[in-house]
Amino acid sequence: MLLEMLSYSFIQRALAAGMLIGVLCAVLGVFLILRRLSLIGDGLAHTTFGAVALALFAGLQGAAMLLVSLPVMLLAALGILKLANKARLGGDAAIGIVSSVGISLGVMLAVLGHGYGVDLFSYLFGSILAISQAELLVAATLFVIVLALLWFYYNDLVALTFNEELAAVSGIKVVFLNNLLAVLTALTVVLATKLVGIMLISALLILPASTALQVAHGFRMTVFLSIVFSLISVIGGIIFSFTFNLPSGATIILLAFLLFCCGYLFRKMNFCSNYSAQF
Repeated sequence: MLLEMLSYSFIQRALAAGMLIGVLCAVLGVFLILRRLSLIGDGLAHTTFGAVALALFAGLQGAAMLLVSLPVMLLAALGILKLANKARLGGDAAIGIVSSVGISLGVMLAVLGHGYGVDLFSYLFGSILAISQAELLVAATLFVIVLALLWFYYNDLVALTFNEELAAVSGIKVVFLNNLLAVLTALTVVLATKLVGIMLISALLILPASTALQVAHGFRMTVFLSIVFSLISVIGGIIFSFTFNLPSGATIILLAFLLFCCGYLFRKMNFCSNYSAQF
Protein backbone atom coordinates (compact mmCIF):
# COMPACT_ATOMS: atom_id res chain seq x y z
CA MET A 1 0.00 0.00 0.00
CA LEU A 2 2.75 2.43 0.98
CA LEU A 3 4.86 1.62 -2.09
CA GLU A 4 1.82 2.03 -4.33
CA MET A 5 1.08 5.41 -2.75
CA LEU A 6 4.68 6.57 -3.25
CA SER A 7 4.46 5.72 -6.94
CA TYR A 8 2.11 8.67 -7.51
CA SER A 9 3.92 11.81 -8.62
CA PHE A 10 1.67 14.16 -6.63
CA ILE A 11 2.46 12.23 -3.43
CA GLN A 12 6.17 12.50 -4.20
CA ARG A 13 5.85 16.25 -4.70
CA ALA A 14 3.78 16.59 -1.51
CA LEU A 15 6.35 14.69 0.58
CA ALA A 16 9.28 16.62 -0.90
CA ALA A 17 7.65 20.02 -0.36
CA GLY A 18 6.40 18.98 3.08
CA MET A 19 9.84 17.94 4.26
CA LEU A 20 11.43 21.17 3.02
CA ILE A 21 8.83 23.33 4.72
CA GLY A 22 8.82 21.16 7.85
CA VAL A 23 12.56 21.65 8.36
CA LEU A 24 12.29 25.43 7.99
CA CYS A 25 9.35 25.66 10.41
CA ALA A 26 11.16 23.48 12.93
CA VAL A 27 14.36 25.53 12.95
CA LEU A 28 12.69 28.94 12.91
CA GLY A 29 10.20 27.81 15.53
CA VAL A 30 12.96 27.24 18.09
CA PHE A 31 14.28 30.78 17.64
CA LEU A 32 10.80 32.31 17.73
CA ILE A 33 9.68 30.48 20.86
CA LEU A 34 12.88 31.14 22.83
CA ARG A 35 12.67 34.82 21.86
CA ARG A 36 8.96 34.88 22.77
CA LEU A 37 8.09 35.85 19.22
CA SER A 38 5.86 32.91 18.36
CA LEU A 39 2.96 35.34 17.89
CA ILE A 40 4.73 36.87 14.88
CA GLY A 41 4.17 33.59 13.04
CA ASP A 42 0.49 33.73 13.89
CA GLY A 43 0.23 37.38 12.85
CA LEU A 44 1.99 36.77 9.53
CA ALA A 45 -0.18 33.72 8.93
CA HIS A 46 -3.30 35.89 9.19
CA THR A 47 -1.72 38.50 6.95
CA THR A 48 -1.17 35.76 4.37
CA PHE A 49 -4.95 35.68 3.92
CA GLY A 50 -4.82 39.19 2.50
CA ALA A 51 -1.77 38.40 0.34
CA VAL A 52 -3.39 35.29 -1.12
CA ALA A 53 -6.69 37.09 -1.74
CA LEU A 54 -4.80 39.89 -3.51
CA ALA A 55 -2.98 37.38 -5.73
CA LEU A 56 -6.22 35.59 -6.60
CA PHE A 57 -7.91 38.93 -7.27
CA ALA A 58 -5.09 39.69 -9.73
CA GLY A 59 -5.82 36.40 -11.51
CA LEU A 60 -2.65 34.60 -10.42
CA GLN A 61 -2.50 30.89 -9.62
CA GLY A 62 0.09 28.41 -8.34
CA ALA A 63 3.71 29.52 -8.22
CA ALA A 64 2.80 32.85 -9.90
CA MET A 65 0.99 33.83 -6.70
CA LEU A 66 4.38 34.27 -5.05
CA LEU A 67 4.96 37.32 -7.27
CA VAL A 68 2.34 39.09 -5.16
CA SER A 69 2.26 37.26 -1.84
CA LEU A 70 6.02 37.25 -1.15
CA PRO A 71 6.51 41.03 -1.39
CA VAL A 72 3.35 41.64 0.62
CA MET A 73 4.49 39.28 3.37
CA LEU A 74 7.99 40.76 3.49
CA LEU A 75 6.50 44.24 3.89
CA ALA A 76 4.17 42.94 6.61
CA ALA A 77 7.05 41.36 8.54
CA LEU A 78 9.12 44.53 8.41
CA GLY A 79 6.02 46.61 9.14
CA ILE A 80 5.45 44.74 12.41
CA LEU A 81 8.98 45.53 13.58
CA LYS A 82 8.74 49.18 12.49
CA LEU A 83 5.43 49.67 14.29
CA ALA A 84 6.78 48.07 17.44
CA ASN A 85 9.92 50.24 17.45
CA LYS A 86 8.80 53.58 15.97
CA ALA A 87 5.15 53.88 17.04
CA ARG A 88 5.83 53.08 20.70
CA LEU A 89 3.76 49.92 20.52
CA GLY A 90 4.41 46.54 22.03
CA GLY A 91 5.17 43.67 19.70
CA ASP A 92 1.78 42.07 20.32
CA ALA A 93 -0.05 45.30 19.44
CA ALA A 94 1.96 45.72 16.22
CA ILE A 95 1.23 42.12 15.24
CA GLY A 96 -2.47 42.66 15.95
CA ILE A 97 -2.62 45.78 13.76
CA VAL A 98 -0.84 44.22 10.77
CA SER A 99 -2.73 40.91 10.96
CA SER A 100 -6.13 42.62 11.29
CA VAL A 101 -5.38 44.80 8.25
CA GLY A 102 -4.33 41.69 6.31
CA ILE A 103 -7.51 39.82 7.20
CA SER A 104 -9.69 42.83 6.40
CA LEU A 105 -7.97 43.22 3.02
CA GLY A 106 -8.55 39.54 2.31
CA VAL A 107 -12.24 39.70 3.22
CA MET A 108 -12.76 42.83 1.10
CA LEU A 109 -11.07 41.28 -1.95
CA ALA A 110 -12.93 38.01 -1.45
CA VAL A 111 -16.23 39.92 -1.68
CA LEU A 112 -15.13 42.02 -4.66
CA GLY A 113 -13.59 39.15 -6.60
CA HIS A 114 -16.38 36.69 -7.24
CA GLY A 115 -15.66 33.15 -8.33
CA TYR A 116 -12.54 32.08 -6.46
CA GLY A 117 -14.02 30.99 -3.14
CA VAL A 118 -12.87 27.39 -3.60
CA ASP A 119 -9.31 28.50 -4.33
CA LEU A 120 -9.26 30.72 -1.25
CA PHE A 121 -10.68 27.88 0.86
CA SER A 122 -7.82 25.58 -0.21
CA TYR A 123 -5.28 28.16 0.95
CA LEU A 124 -7.09 28.63 4.25
CA PHE A 125 -6.89 24.96 5.18
CA GLY A 126 -4.08 23.60 2.99
CA SER A 127 -3.91 21.44 -0.12
CA ILE A 128 -0.43 19.93 -0.12
CA LEU A 129 -1.54 17.01 -2.31
CA ALA A 130 -2.28 19.50 -5.10
CA ILE A 131 1.17 21.11 -5.13
CA SER A 132 2.62 21.59 -8.62
CA GLN A 133 6.11 21.02 -9.98
CA ALA A 134 6.67 24.79 -10.24
CA GLU A 135 5.60 25.31 -6.62
CA LEU A 136 7.95 22.55 -5.51
CA LEU A 137 10.81 24.24 -7.38
CA VAL A 138 10.04 27.57 -5.72
CA ALA A 139 9.86 25.87 -2.32
CA ALA A 140 13.24 24.20 -2.90
CA THR A 141 14.84 27.49 -3.97
CA LEU A 142 13.53 29.41 -0.96
CA PHE A 143 14.47 26.50 1.32
CA VAL A 144 18.11 26.78 0.22
CA ILE A 145 18.09 30.57 0.65
CA VAL A 146 16.50 30.53 4.13
CA LEU A 147 18.65 27.67 5.42
CA ALA A 148 21.83 29.27 4.05
CA LEU A 149 21.06 32.54 5.84
CA LEU A 150 20.25 30.71 9.08
CA TRP A 151 23.53 28.80 8.86
CA PHE A 152 25.57 31.92 8.05
CA TYR A 153 24.14 33.94 10.96
CA TYR A 154 23.64 30.97 13.29
CA ASN A 155 26.04 32.05 16.06
CA ASP A 156 24.76 35.63 16.05
CA LEU A 157 21.14 34.45 16.14
CA VAL A 158 21.88 32.15 19.08
CA ALA A 159 23.54 35.00 20.97
CA LEU A 160 20.60 37.27 20.17
CA THR A 161 18.12 34.60 21.30
CA PHE A 162 19.54 34.20 24.78
CA ASN A 163 20.62 37.77 25.59
CA GLU A 164 19.77 40.62 23.23
CA GLU A 165 21.45 43.30 25.34
CA LEU A 166 24.72 41.35 25.59
CA ALA A 167 24.57 40.66 21.86
CA ALA A 168 24.24 44.40 21.16
CA VAL A 169 27.17 45.22 23.45
CA SER A 170 29.23 42.54 21.72
CA GLY A 171 28.83 44.32 18.39
CA ILE A 172 26.19 42.04 16.90
CA LYS A 173 23.80 43.85 14.54
CA VAL A 174 20.66 43.34 16.59
CA VAL A 175 18.30 45.40 14.41
CA PHE A 176 19.47 43.68 11.24
CA LEU A 177 19.09 40.20 12.78
CA ASN A 178 15.60 41.01 14.08
CA ASN A 179 14.62 42.11 10.58
CA LEU A 180 16.24 39.02 9.09
CA LEU A 181 14.37 36.69 11.45
CA ALA A 182 11.08 38.39 10.60
CA VAL A 183 11.78 38.16 6.86
CA LEU A 184 12.75 34.48 7.06
CA THR A 185 9.59 33.77 9.05
CA ALA A 186 7.52 35.56 6.39
CA LEU A 187 9.12 33.48 3.62
CA THR A 188 8.45 30.28 5.53
CA VAL A 189 4.84 31.24 6.25
CA VAL A 190 4.23 31.82 2.53
CA LEU A 191 5.71 28.41 1.71
CA ALA A 192 3.69 26.66 4.41
CA THR A 193 0.39 28.05 3.10
CA LYS A 194 -0.11 25.14 0.70
CA LEU A 195 1.09 22.60 3.29
CA VAL A 196 -1.19 23.20 6.28
CA GLY A 197 -3.16 26.29 5.28
CA ILE A 198 -3.27 29.85 6.56
CA MET A 199 -5.26 28.92 9.65
CA LEU A 200 -2.74 26.33 10.86
CA ILE A 201 0.67 27.73 9.86
CA SER A 202 1.51 29.07 13.31
CA ALA A 203 0.89 25.62 14.81
CA LEU A 204 3.55 24.09 12.54
CA LEU A 205 5.98 26.77 13.69
CA ILE A 206 5.20 26.25 17.36
CA LEU A 207 4.35 22.59 18.03
CA PRO A 208 7.51 20.72 16.85
CA ALA A 209 9.79 23.24 18.59
CA SER A 210 7.66 23.11 21.75
CA THR A 211 7.84 19.31 21.72
CA ALA A 212 11.62 19.41 21.36
CA LEU A 213 11.89 21.82 24.29
CA GLN A 214 10.10 19.25 26.48
CA VAL A 215 12.69 16.52 25.96
CA ALA A 216 15.94 18.07 24.69
CA HIS A 217 19.01 19.20 26.61
CA GLY A 218 20.97 21.94 24.88
CA PHE A 219 20.20 24.24 21.98
CA ARG A 220 21.59 22.09 19.15
CA MET A 221 19.70 19.04 20.39
CA THR A 222 16.52 21.12 20.58
CA VAL A 223 16.90 22.19 16.95
CA PHE A 224 17.64 18.63 15.84
CA LEU A 225 14.68 17.11 17.67
CA SER A 226 12.40 19.89 16.45
CA ILE A 227 13.31 18.91 12.88
CA VAL A 228 12.69 15.23 13.67
CA PHE A 229 9.27 15.88 15.21
CA SER A 230 8.31 18.19 12.36
CA LEU A 231 9.25 15.62 9.71
CA ILE A 232 7.34 12.87 11.54
CA SER A 233 4.27 15.13 11.67
CA VAL A 234 4.47 16.15 8.01
CA ILE A 235 5.27 12.75 6.53
CA GLY A 236 2.85 10.90 8.79
CA GLY A 237 0.15 13.51 8.21
CA ILE A 238 0.43 13.28 4.43
CA ILE A 239 0.33 9.48 4.50
CA PHE A 240 -2.67 9.38 6.86
CA SER A 241 -4.54 12.07 4.94
CA PHE A 242 -4.13 10.22 1.66
CA THR A 243 -4.92 6.80 3.12
CA PHE A 244 -8.05 7.82 5.04
CA ASN A 245 -9.15 10.74 2.82
CA LEU A 246 -8.58 13.35 5.54
CA PRO A 247 -7.62 17.03 5.20
CA SER A 248 -3.83 17.12 5.03
CA GLY A 249 -3.24 20.31 7.02
CA ALA A 250 -5.41 19.33 9.96
CA THR A 251 -3.95 15.81 10.01
CA ILE A 252 -0.39 17.15 10.15
CA ILE A 253 -1.17 19.53 13.01
CA LEU A 254 -3.10 16.95 15.04
CA LEU A 255 -0.20 14.52 14.70
CA ALA A 256 2.19 17.29 15.81
CA PHE A 257 -0.04 17.94 18.82
CA LEU A 258 -0.05 14.23 19.67
CA LEU A 259 3.75 14.28 19.65
CA PHE A 260 3.69 17.33 21.91
CA CYS A 261 1.47 15.49 24.39
CA CYS A 262 3.89 12.55 24.35
CA GLY A 263 6.83 14.90 24.91
CA TYR A 264 5.04 16.62 27.78
CA LEU A 265 4.23 13.28 29.45
CA PHE A 266 7.83 12.15 28.96
CA ARG A 267 9.12 15.27 30.72
CA LYS A 268 6.65 14.85 33.56
CA MET A 269 7.54 11.17 34.03
CA ASN A 270 11.25 11.97 33.89
CA PHE A 271 10.80 14.75 36.45
CA CYS A 272 8.83 12.45 38.78
CA SER A 273 11.42 9.67 38.51
CA ASN A 274 14.27 12.09 39.28
CA TYR A 275 12.33 13.56 42.20
CA SER A 276 11.65 10.08 43.62
CA ALA A 277 15.30 9.13 43.24
CA GLN A 278 16.27 11.99 45.58
CA PHE A 279 14.32 10.34 48.37
